Amino acid sequence: MDWKEINQKYVKRGEYLVNPRFLESWTSEIKNMNAGKVGEPFFYPNSMIEFISFFHCKGYDYRGCEGILKGLSNNYKYNFPVISYSQICRRINTLEVSFESVEENIIVAIDGSGEKVSNRGEWMRQKWKVRRGWIKVVIMGSKKGVIDIRVGPETLDERKAARGMIRNNHSKIDKVLMDGLHDVRKTFNLCEKYKIPTAIKIRKNANTKALGSPRRKEEVIIYKSMPHEEWVREKDYGMRWPLSEGIFSANKRIFGEMVRATKKKNMYKEIRLKFWAYNKLLNLQD
Repeated sequence: MDWKEINQKYVKRGEYLVNPRFLESWTSEIKNMNAGKVGEPFFYPNSMIEFISFFHCKGYDYRGCEGILKGLSNNYKYNFPVISYSQICRRINTLEVSFESVEENIIVAIDGSGEKVSNRGEWMRQKWKVRRGWIKVVIMGSKKGVIDIRVGPETLDERKAARGMIRNNHSKIDKVLMDGLHDVRKTFNLCEKYKIPTAIKIRKNANTKALGSPRRKEEVIIYKSMPHEEWVREKDYGMRWPLSEGIFSANKRIFGEMVRATKKKNMYKEIRLKFWAYNKLLNLQD
């Protein structure tokens, strides 16, 4: 492990956060954004909104984000105009973010986790019976980060969300890894339809009969023919941690595990923005 290279990677993330890149392309970007636009033209480029959204993901409120831009403007050679906090709020909540992967033949893992909707502790829930629920997030991850995501209420069906992501990305997937929750015939049948190899943990009491899924029968027989540790090595199941659970862990460590928005649609947007920002930081180039 090259610690010098790893240290430099994290230093580069800090440089990226405070570098006002949007100043380099402000004029040309605004020209493109306003081409054919009806109504009041844009004055602030999307790259500025993307820049300040990193700070919002890190926990700064919208007024604080305006203050960051003012500080840069007052101490930077360009002395650029600063967007107001209310406009920052509107623009961030309408900012389009993409998770599409340009790579082919990728190994992916699918997993779900939860995000808190407030910073209330366990005492509040137990003492006063106050429960606001949580937000469920299902991601499809690769070595390059998140390539697809589903965000919804805690009742979101993780299996159904996983199958939707497989359908949308099947042409790029070389292999998919999932935990035992996805040991269901519909998922195996879908992967068989697209000829996608799987590494899905099988239940210990799994039936070896097909019962509508010959693919699952085949996988169950393989799983029961060897010790679990050997199956893990054979299927590269250990890759599931860096491709999914590791992404959740890193994202929560960098941006926290709670949302600050109060409207449900903005909560979902904030979570998508966090994973988009994580992708950006993960794939910084020299």
